[in-house]
Amino acid sequence: MKHRLTVAQAVVRFLANQFTERDGIRQRAVAGFLGIFGHGNVAGIGQALLQAQRTGSPEMSYLLARNEQAMVHTAVGYARMRNRLSTLACTASIGPGSTNMLTGAALATVNRIPVLLLPSDVFATRVAVPVLQELEDPRSGDVSVNDAFRPLSRFFDRVWRPEQLPAALLGAMRVLTDPVETGAVTVCLPQDLQTEAYDYPDELFAERIWHVTRPAPDPLAVERAAAVIRGARRPLIVAGGGVIYSEATAQLDRFARETGIPVADTQAGKGALSWDHPNAVGGVGATGSPVANRLAGHADVVLGIGTRYSDFTTASRTAFRHPQVRFVNLNVASFDAGKLSALPLVADARAGLAALRPALHGRRFTGDFHDDVAAWNATVDRAYRGSKSNHLPTQAEVIGVVNDACGARDVVVQAAGSLPGDLQRLFRARDPKQYHVEYGYSCMGFEIAGALGIKLADPAREVYALVGDGSYLMMAQELVTAIAEGVKLIVVLVQNHGFASIGALSEQVGSQRFGTSYRFKSAQTGDYDGALLPVDLAANAESLGAAVIRCRTAADLAEGLKRAREADRLTVLHIETDPLAGGPGSESWWDVPVAEVATLHSTRHARTGYLEGKRDQRHHLRPGG
Repeated sequence: MKHRLTVAQAVVRFLANQFTERDGIRQRAVAGFLGIFGHGNVAGIGQALLQAQRTGSPEMSYLLARNEQAMVHTAVGYARMRNRLSTLACTASIGPGSTNMLTGAALATVNRIPVLLLPSDVFATRVAVPVLQELEDPRSGDVSVNDAFRPLSRFFDRVWRPEQLPAALLGAMRVLTDPVETGAVTVCLPQDLQTEAYDYPDELFAERIWHVTRPAPDPLAVERAAAVIRGARRPLIVAGGGVIYSEATAQLDRFARETGIPVADTQAGKGALSWDHPNAVGGVGATGSPVANRLAGHADVVLGIGTRYSDFTTASRTAFRHPQVRFVNLNVASFDAGKLSALPLVADARAGLAALRPALHGRRFTGDFHDDVAAWNATVDRAYRGSKSNHLPTQAEVIGVVNDACGARDVVVQAAGSLPGDLQRLFRARDPKQYHVEYGYSCMGFEIAGALGIKLADPAREVYALVGDGSYLMMAQELVTAIAEGVKLIVVLVQNHGFASIGALSEQVGSQRFGTSYRFKSAQTGDYDGALLPVDLAANAESLGAAVIRCRTAADLAEGLKRAREADRLTVLHIETDPLAGGPGSESWWDVPVAEVATLHSTRHARTGYLEGKRDQRHHLRPGG
């Protein structure tokens, strides 16, 4: 039997019948659509979604977004919350509507998060060229702006003919449901093709289950890895996002308790162990805790689990300083398992830990890190209380208030600026899903849109979006989307009148915070060092429909958060902080090059410090086995 459908109708019907299954739990692979309609998709995907909504066949939800980049962030937040087993599709119109999704595509692929992008494209028939918003390439007639998605996508296809659709959709689903290959998946749909009818076979729309397996490690690889770990004197575990996505937190807990090995975490892996677990030592690397970084500096064997070893995790290859340090990497992706010349253990994190634990034959390590952890926790407590000398609350105080307000299952969302570093050091995560900081791409503007996706994925949790004024000005539009959909979020808007993180970094590299303040430009200096701009972000949020609470002190914020939790609508809490009051540091380094020659003394001084940091960098070429 065949169904005569437009290409767009076939896309919607096909996606409605795709499911994932892992450990006997089944869920929709693509739970719904996010979109903004224009002339490129309103008659195609738009008509198909309307028809599905009116008839209920197929069942497919639609959510109207306000910014195309933001809707990809929403899909990322949703997919991450669902441990990469379910995601959302994003439809956009031709031209700028589609290219607005490029940043979101890069973010998804960098973070290994599945999202399905359906950008509209030029006319397949090419009868009326150039159409509105079409890029003309005199070298090739089949190039469009959507070709920019190719390097950003883990799978890319453009469907020129209706009969090409089945292969494109099946290819897309293969990558979306593969934890090794996943990321942004892009299927370009020419706008005329979306409306073209074709007789599709019934089999295309049959219910299809994509089984997400747990690849077990090779037994010989397990024994090799166990031999290296058994021979260690000062081992360290680095827990990455793969621990959480594979739901391996209970296995990690047992492994750490039985072996005694301290566990540091990455930004994506924070929460893999509760902050007060006896083996937890905090984040590692450039934004990590001093305790974890000291242990990393002395570790002779590092067991990386589900981490891709970004430069923040390795402190730009300066964190692991033991002259004979060896790495064992447990990762489902061989690409990541082989990093840092490691002995690779290619497997699902949960399956790998289950195999590795008995292979250690009861080997237990005794460490001397517990007093350091207690001292660090006391430092965090002091940072939470702030300094009486500050006329404005510090960012650390804000984090402390949010931490105290959060229930064990609440979620804090962040992405860019100085907040990710302070959060990794200071926030005390108690649940694997409590901490959601997008630090692979560290995209300003992710916070509110990502929080929306998280709340859609798990409506029972309170979701706190912590957003600086810089990120808010980049992308606050999804406040409107959340309000329109009746989605409650708690947004903590931190106003520090500029780019606090880059301001500090600018000073560090000798650039004197140039161009990092939101102030009037001075006629005398030509720099932005005049009076503060008369920008009222609280009023802006209120104008978008949010309930707004203005807070002056940390006590005001604590009371405001209590009111926000009790409310049944989206609430924005606005608080001004001191941009120059830093929190406790990481005792670590990050490689940001400094000008080799300069007339400015500040730059020359920074160059000297930079070269000192470079001396500790290592290539890690010693074989892990």
